Amino acid sequence: MNSTSLVFLIVVYLVGAIPFGLIVARFAGAGDIRTQGSGNIGATNVLRVAGRKAGALALFLDMTKGALAAAVAMLWFGQDSWQAAAAVVVAFFGHLYPVYLKFKGGKGVAVALGGLLVWTPWPGLLMILTWLGMARLVRISSLSALSAFVIGPVATFWIPAPPLAPLAHGVIALLIFWRHRANIQRLLQGTEPRIGKKNSATELP
Repeated sequence: MNSTSLVFLIVVYLVGAIPFGLIVARFAGAGDIRTQGSGNIGATNVLRVAGRKAGALALFLDMTKGALAAAVAMLWFGQDSWQAAAAVVVAFFGHLYPVYLKFKGGKGVAVALGGLLVWTPWPGLLMILTWLGMARLVRISSLSALSAFVIGPVATFWIPAPPLAPLAHGVIALLIFWRHRANIQRLLQGTEPRIGKKNSATELP
Protein backbone atom coordinates (compact mmCIF):
# COMPACT_ATOMS: atom_id res chain seq x y z
CA MET A 1 0.00 0.00 0.00
CA ASN A 2 1.50 3.35 -1.01
CA SER A 3 1.14 6.59 0.92
CA THR A 4 -1.54 7.97 -1.42
CA SER A 5 -3.79 4.98 -0.86
CA LEU A 6 -3.20 5.05 2.89
CA VAL A 7 -4.02 8.77 3.22
CA PHE A 8 -7.08 8.30 1.02
CA LEU A 9 -8.45 5.47 3.15
CA ILE A 10 -7.80 7.43 6.37
CA VAL A 11 -9.84 10.31 4.94
CA VAL A 12 -12.56 7.87 3.86
CA TYR A 13 -12.73 6.50 7.40
CA LEU A 14 -12.94 9.98 8.92
CA VAL A 15 -15.74 10.97 6.54
CA GLY A 16 -17.56 7.67 7.08
CA ALA A 17 -17.33 8.25 10.82
CA ILE A 18 -19.19 11.59 10.69
CA PRO A 19 -22.36 10.99 12.78
CA PHE A 20 -24.85 12.74 10.52
CA GLY A 21 -27.82 11.30 12.40
CA LEU A 22 -26.63 12.85 15.64
CA ILE A 23 -25.87 16.19 13.94
CA VAL A 24 -29.17 16.37 12.05
CA ALA A 25 -31.20 15.54 15.17
CA ARG A 26 -29.46 18.26 17.15
CA PHE A 27 -30.05 20.86 14.44
CA ALA A 28 -33.69 19.75 14.35
CA GLY A 29 -33.92 20.55 18.06
CA ALA A 30 -34.24 16.95 19.22
CA GLY A 31 -31.10 16.95 21.34
CA ASP A 32 -28.85 13.90 21.71
CA ILE A 33 -30.60 10.92 20.07
CA ARG A 34 -28.23 8.55 21.87
CA THR A 35 -30.33 9.14 24.98
CA GLN A 36 -33.68 8.81 23.20
CA GLY A 37 -35.61 6.16 21.31
CA SER A 38 -33.40 3.16 20.62
CA GLY A 39 -30.25 5.16 21.35
CA ASN A 40 -28.92 4.48 17.85
CA ILE A 41 -27.41 7.30 15.79
CA GLY A 42 -29.02 6.12 12.55
CA ALA A 43 -31.80 7.57 10.43
CA THR A 44 -34.54 5.34 11.88
CA ASN A 45 -33.96 6.73 15.33
CA VAL A 46 -33.70 10.25 13.90
CA LEU A 47 -37.06 9.66 12.23
CA ARG A 48 -38.53 8.44 15.49
CA VAL A 49 -37.14 11.27 17.61
CA ALA A 50 -36.89 14.27 15.26
CA GLY A 51 -39.49 13.59 12.55
CA ARG A 52 -39.69 12.59 8.90
CA LYS A 53 -37.71 15.43 7.34
CA ALA A 54 -34.81 14.97 9.74
CA GLY A 55 -34.92 11.19 9.28
CA ALA A 56 -34.91 11.49 5.49
CA LEU A 57 -31.99 13.94 5.60
CA ALA A 58 -29.98 11.67 7.90
CA LEU A 59 -30.65 8.69 5.62
CA PHE A 60 -29.58 10.67 2.55
CA LEU A 61 -26.38 11.91 4.19
CA ASP A 62 -25.43 8.47 5.47
CA MET A 63 -25.96 6.93 2.03
CA THR A 64 -23.95 9.77 0.52
CA LYS A 65 -20.95 8.93 2.73
CA GLY A 66 -20.70 5.50 1.15
CA ALA A 67 -21.54 6.71 -2.35
CA LEU A 68 -18.94 9.47 -2.24
CA ALA A 69 -16.22 7.13 -1.01
CA ALA A 70 -16.93 4.72 -3.85
CA ALA A 71 -17.17 7.45 -6.50
CA VAL A 72 -13.88 9.13 -5.58
CA ALA A 73 -12.06 5.79 -5.36
CA MET A 74 -13.37 4.74 -8.76
CA LEU A 75 -12.35 8.08 -10.26
CA TRP A 76 -8.81 7.95 -8.85
CA PHE A 77 -8.02 4.26 -8.87
CA GLY A 78 -10.60 2.58 -11.13
CA GLN A 79 -13.67 0.46 -10.43
CA ASP A 80 -11.73 -2.82 -10.40
CA SER A 81 -9.04 -1.55 -8.01
CA TRP A 82 -8.58 -2.84 -4.48
CA GLN A 83 -8.78 0.77 -3.32
CA ALA A 84 -12.38 1.04 -4.56
CA ALA A 85 -13.35 -2.12 -2.67
CA ALA A 86 -11.52 -0.93 0.42
CA ALA A 87 -13.13 2.53 0.27
CA VAL A 88 -16.64 1.08 0.46
CA VAL A 89 -15.72 -1.19 3.36
CA VAL A 90 -13.76 1.52 5.22
CA ALA A 91 -16.55 4.13 4.93
CA PHE A 92 -18.98 1.52 6.27
CA PHE A 93 -16.57 0.62 9.08
CA GLY A 94 -16.21 4.30 9.96
CA HIS A 95 -19.96 4.56 10.49
CA LEU A 96 -19.97 1.45 12.67
CA TYR A 97 -17.00 2.53 14.77
CA PRO A 98 -16.66 6.34 14.59
CA VAL A 99 -13.64 7.84 16.31
CA TYR A 100 -15.70 10.95 17.12
CA LEU A 101 -18.11 8.96 19.30
CA LYS A 102 -15.62 6.66 21.06
CA PHE A 103 -16.19 4.02 18.36
CA LYS A 104 -19.90 3.60 19.14
CA GLY A 105 -21.80 4.06 15.89
CA GLY A 106 -24.76 2.87 13.87
CA LYS A 107 -25.56 -0.37 12.09
CA GLY A 108 -24.27 0.65 8.68
CA VAL A 109 -27.10 -0.31 6.33
CA ALA A 110 -27.51 3.08 4.64
CA VAL A 111 -23.76 3.72 4.27
CA ALA A 112 -23.17 0.26 2.83
CA LEU A 113 -26.07 0.51 0.39
CA GLY A 114 -24.89 3.91 -0.83
CA GLY A 115 -21.36 2.65 -1.44
CA LEU A 116 -22.33 -0.66 -2.99
CA LEU A 117 -24.89 0.96 -5.28
CA VAL A 118 -22.20 3.21 -6.79
CA TRP A 119 -19.40 0.63 -6.87
CA THR A 120 -21.48 -2.39 -7.92
CA PRO A 121 -24.59 -0.81 -9.50
CA TRP A 122 -26.58 -3.91 -10.47
CA PRO A 123 -26.07 -5.96 -7.30
CA GLY A 124 -26.54 -2.73 -5.32
CA LEU A 125 -29.82 -1.98 -7.09
CA LEU A 126 -31.03 -5.52 -6.45
CA MET A 127 -30.20 -5.09 -2.76
CA ILE A 128 -32.15 -1.84 -2.51
CA LEU A 129 -35.14 -3.37 -4.30
CA THR A 130 -34.97 -6.34 -1.93
CA TRP A 131 -34.75 -4.02 1.06
CA LEU A 132 -37.74 -1.92 -0.06
CA GLY A 133 -39.78 -4.95 -1.16
CA MET A 134 -39.26 -6.80 2.09
CA ALA A 135 -40.00 -3.67 4.11
CA ARG A 136 -43.31 -3.32 2.30
CA LEU A 137 -44.11 -7.02 2.60
CA VAL A 138 -43.14 -7.85 6.20
CA ARG A 139 -42.90 -4.37 7.76
CA ILE A 140 -39.81 -5.34 9.75
CA SER A 141 -36.81 -3.09 9.16
CA SER A 142 -34.10 -5.45 10.39
CA LEU A 143 -35.39 -8.42 8.37
CA SER A 144 -35.53 -6.23 5.25
CA ALA A 145 -31.92 -5.15 5.73
CA LEU A 146 -30.68 -8.65 6.48
CA SER A 147 -32.44 -10.02 3.39
CA ALA A 148 -30.80 -7.37 1.21
CA PHE A 149 -27.33 -8.22 2.50
CA VAL A 150 -27.86 -11.92 1.87
CA ILE A 151 -28.80 -11.14 -1.73
CA GLY A 152 -25.80 -8.84 -2.31
CA PRO A 153 -22.89 -11.29 -2.06
CA VAL A 154 -24.81 -13.97 -4.00
CA ALA A 155 -25.67 -11.50 -6.76
CA THR A 156 -22.00 -10.63 -7.36
CA PHE A 157 -21.40 -14.17 -8.67
CA TRP A 158 -23.96 -13.95 -11.48
CA ILE A 159 -24.29 -10.21 -12.13
CA PRO A 160 -21.27 -8.36 -13.64
CA ALA A 161 -19.23 -6.81 -10.83
CA PRO A 162 -15.57 -5.98 -10.01
CA PRO A 163 -13.32 -8.94 -9.09
CA LEU A 164 -13.23 -8.04 -5.39
CA ALA A 165 -17.00 -7.53 -5.14
CA PRO A 166 -17.81 -10.94 -3.62
CA LEU A 167 -15.20 -10.39 -0.89
CA ALA A 168 -16.27 -6.83 -0.08
CA HIS A 169 -19.97 -7.71 -0.15
CA GLY A 170 -19.28 -10.72 2.06
CA VAL A 171 -17.30 -8.77 4.65
CA ILE A 172 -19.99 -6.09 4.83
CA ALA A 173 -22.75 -8.69 5.10
CA LEU A 174 -21.00 -10.42 8.00
CA LEU A 175 -20.63 -7.13 9.85
CA ILE A 176 -24.26 -6.23 9.15
CA PHE A 177 -25.37 -9.52 10.69
CA TRP A 178 -23.06 -8.98 13.66
CA ARG A 179 -24.44 -5.51 14.32
CA HIS A 180 -27.99 -6.87 14.04
CA ARG A 181 -27.43 -9.81 16.38
CA ALA A 182 -29.94 -8.48 18.96
CA ASN A 183 -32.49 -7.99 16.17
CA ILE A 184 -31.88 -11.54 14.95
CA GLN A 185 -32.52 -12.88 18.45
CA ARG A 186 -35.82 -10.98 18.57
CA LEU A 187 -36.74 -12.23 15.10
CA LEU A 188 -36.21 -15.82 16.24
CA GLN A 189 -38.34 -15.13 19.31
CA GLY A 190 -41.05 -13.43 17.28
CA THR A 191 -40.73 -10.21 19.27
CA GLU A 192 -39.07 -7.93 16.72
CA PRO A 193 -41.20 -4.75 16.34
CA ARG A 194 -42.62 -3.77 12.99
CA ILE A 195 -41.89 -0.58 11.09
CA GLY A 196 -43.87 2.33 12.49
CA LYS A 197 -44.16 0.87 15.96
CA LYS A 198 -43.08 3.56 18.39
CA ASN A 199 -40.87 1.41 20.57
CA SER A 200 -39.13 -0.25 17.65
CA ALA A 201 -35.46 -0.92 18.29
CA THR A 202 -34.62 -1.76 14.69
CA GLU A 203 -32.49 0.64 12.70
CA LEU A 204 -32.08 1.27 8.99
CA PRO A 205 -28.59 2.62 9.26
